[in-house]
Amino acid sequence: MSQREFRLYDTLTRSVKPLVLAEPGHLRFYSCGPTVYSYAHIGNFRTFLTADLVVRTAQALGWRVSYVSNITDVGHLTSDDQDGGEDRMEKGLKSKEGEAFVNVWDLADYYADCFKEDWARLNLRRPLVWPRATQHMREQILAVEHLIERGNAYETPTGVYFSVASFPEYGKLSGNKDRENLFQAVRNVVQDDNKREPADFALWKKDDKHLMQWYSPWGWGFPGWHIECSVMAMQYLGETIDLHAGGEDLVFPHHECEVAQSECLTGKPFANHWIHTRFLQVDGAKMSKSLGNFFTVRDLVEGKGVDPLALRYALISVPYGKPLNFTMQTLRDATKNLERYRECERLAILALDRPDGADTIGAELDALFDATLDAMCDDLNTSVALAKALEGTGVVFRESASMGAASARSALRFLARIGDLLGFLVPRGDGPVETAAVAAFEDEPPALVIEMSERRLEAKRVKDFALADRLRLEIEEAGWEVRDTPEGPQFKRRMVPL
Repeated sequence: MSQREFRLYDTLTRSVKPLVLAEPGHLRFYSCGPTVYSYAHIGNFRTFLTADLVVRTAQALGWRVSYVSNITDVGHLTSDDQDGGEDRMEKGLKSKEGEAFVNVWDLADYYADCFKEDWARLNLRRPLVWPRATQHMREQILAVEHLIERGNAYETPTGVYFSVASFPEYGKLSGNKDRENLFQAVRNVVQDDNKREPADFALWKKDDKHLMQWYSPWGWGFPGWHIECSVMAMQYLGETIDLHAGGEDLVFPHHECEVAQSECLTGKPFANHWIHTRFLQVDGAKMSKSLGNFFTVRDLVEGKGVDPLALRYALISVPYGKPLNFTMQTLRDATKNLERYRECERLAILALDRPDGADTIGAELDALFDATLDAMCDDLNTSVALAKALEGTGVVFRESASMGAASARSALRFLARIGDLLGFLVPRGDGPVETAAVAAFEDEPPALVIEMSERRLEAKRVKDFALADRLRLEIEEAGWEVRDTPEGPQFKRRMVPL
């Protein structure tokens, strides 16, 4: 097992410190997942990629990882609604997209499946379990009962609320401790004249008209958003977990509320380390559908022909602790870098048929991988890690003309290790040679693109250059580049800019 320290910024202590495991060599890790009322956007996936890089780095250190990421399919209230406290799942069903679904259960299943498809496209490691809030209702109801018994929660005519006053440490994670100003900072809480304090948060909402409801000791209703993560984290990982992650928007109130209710339930620390991913902007502005800069993974991959591994590369190009300004130039740069890795892999595969010779690059590539892993252990410093990894491609290119089979095997081993650590080269099959990166070289364009290419050649033959240019643009819009060669047209996937 590696002796390296894995250091991460801890939101609770406001410092970068080593990740200390309760059980040596075993990381118990919980990361908040999506609310499945719509497609997850690229800002969501930046946060999920942070969790994925934690898992990959821990595994590179030889640790066993128990990784849990939830799916919220009930209970998440809209951030701006302080009166009715509308559930996001209900809001999703009322949206234009929601008209396609018979009920909210089907909507949740559909978007949960889409989320997992996008997760796989970006090559994120699958969690040990993806627990859903609706599948853990008994545990949530029991937790609320226990909090009432302990004096930490109380019932009103409209629901059950956690009493913030019963937990003096409330605010220790976010720093929101000023009782006079606390209400101004609270989001996702419901205005209720029966609450003892404005900052008290809902554990259970009484609502026999809600589209998703369960019977409880307090009547028909549904759980508050925060309680699900506490009960699911403890069910799968124990009463105190090593690391909890999420986006910076979850620090308050969601994670603050998790801390309060969990520690009142057990009398123990809920999580020993907290990390939060900073926001993503697009072209220097907050993502917004009205601004036309709101992107989901499938918008870019299916609609624009973007290579999902290039999108992954772009989303991890800036360390999680800094804001990321996502631009089309960022994506173009990521695509070029990814093509560089793929060309290295192609050259190394060709060299496997040469005599062994001396391994002239193995030691140098091992040192560069170690430097890459060191950067990841330094608070997931992906900008340094990607730079060090890219140096390795320079080593392969430098030796490619004279590379023997022994060096080629070292090159492929380096690429496989980088792929395991950073995730943008995907193994397929039994060895590092059979990768999605190699398969990309062999991708055949769809029949429509081939047909357009044939029409383009005919247009050029009859000197209809306007039609030929128009067909070339249509081929590019379909996500391909075509190049004329003496052997016939050659195709290559391309990123289509906005």
